[in-house]
Amino acid sequence: MALENKLGITDSAELAREEERISKKKAVQMFESGALAALPVGTFAALKEIHRYLFEDIYGFAGEMRTVNLAKGNFRFAALMYLDAALTNIDKMPQSTYDEIIEKYVEMNIAHPFREGNGRSMRIWLDLMLKNGIGKVVDWSRVDKEDYLLAMERSPIRDTEIKVLLKAALTDDVDNREIYMKGIDHSYYYEGYTTFKTEEL
Repeated sequence: MALENKLGITDSAELAREEERISKKKAVQMFESGALAALPVGTFAALKEIHRYLFEDIYGFAGEMRTVNLAKGNFRFAALMYLDAALTNIDKMPQSTYDEIIEKYVEMNIAHPFREGNGRSMRIWLDLMLKNGIGKVVDWSRVDKEDYLLAMERSPIRDTEIKVLLKAALTDDVDNREIYMKGIDHSYYYEGYTTFKTEEL
């Protein structure tokens, strides 16, 4: 059964295709319009706006904090009753060094504030922090899917792996359109979305 959506789609596979197509187009618009530059970097408010922008045409909950508990495999994300406090604490975390930025990203991943679309929104949010804090972004096309997913799975206990993995893929070509577009495609690939290429939408 598909998540409740604005498109009236009840088939999960069809919804996944439309979600990919529409939200990738929105990701392109977000880059080209300069909307990202206006966001308060490293805040939940910025992440909410990224999520809203990507998914507002698909889900009524776009940009809204989840109202259910979430788990992936054996891992439970922040319990709903603690989510608000967790997000307040994350907002206060420093973000001036590479390590601080990745630590903040890991904490936001544990919070997983939305019903759907967390990873895709958070990777854009992470790149904004890196660009603002250290003048670099991740070239996601250089980050292996399995290595990334495994490092993120382990990151709540030990964040060394994700720090090493992403550091090796940093680039100072922060405004490169091609790197951004490839990054969106890779970000979606990590989540199993591979039907559309961002550049072709």
